[in-house]
Amino acid sequence: MTTYENRRTLTDPAALEALAHPVRLDVLSFLMSHGAATASECARAVDDSPSNCSYHLRVLAKHGLVEAAASDDGRERPWRATVTGLSLDLDSDDPSVVAGATATLEASVQLDFQLAREHIRRRHQLEGAWRDVDAHAQYGLRVTPSELRALVERIDALVRPYIAATRDDAPEDAAVANLSVLAFPRPTFGGPSR
Repeated sequence: MTTYENRRTLTDPAALEALAHPVRLDVLSFLMSHGAATASECARAVDDSPSNCSYHLRVLAKHGLVEAAASDDGRERPWRATVTGLSLDLDSDDPSVVAGATATLEASVQLDFQLAREHIRRRHQLEGAWRDVDAHAQYGLRVTPSELRALVERIDALVRPYIAATRDDAPEDAAVANLSVLAFPRPTFGGPSR
């Protein structure tokens, strides 16, 4: 069984600017995949200080991306993501939206590569089953724009049932894994240009 998906397209330049911070992106990603957590739990997950994470959570809350969650004991202050995914409008008619979306996408790609580098450094500490399934694959494709779009859509359809924020039927031995897909033309290799 899967929970409701709440994917939001960000078009508010201030929210985009706020999200273009790598720690905020990481905290939001953690909450989307882990569920409700305190600032201290977020700090341990993203390797930052609780006070810094508390600040970033308040910034995310200001833009409606997280909210306070119910506490079991009333002393702790957990937060939860209000979204299960985000989309960016890189083709908006509003230049401030494009600038914010571009900065957020750049921060997201930077975070992906930071996470991958950290995994490589710590890979030897993982149990064999998890080491055996990690992957890095890069393919040089010769495709049309419509073929590339169709390929990305097919990959998205394959992945969507496993998204941590919406999956309620994960087996007990499941853990959060990161999967990134980048698809873009290589103009310097004789592809499209402006």
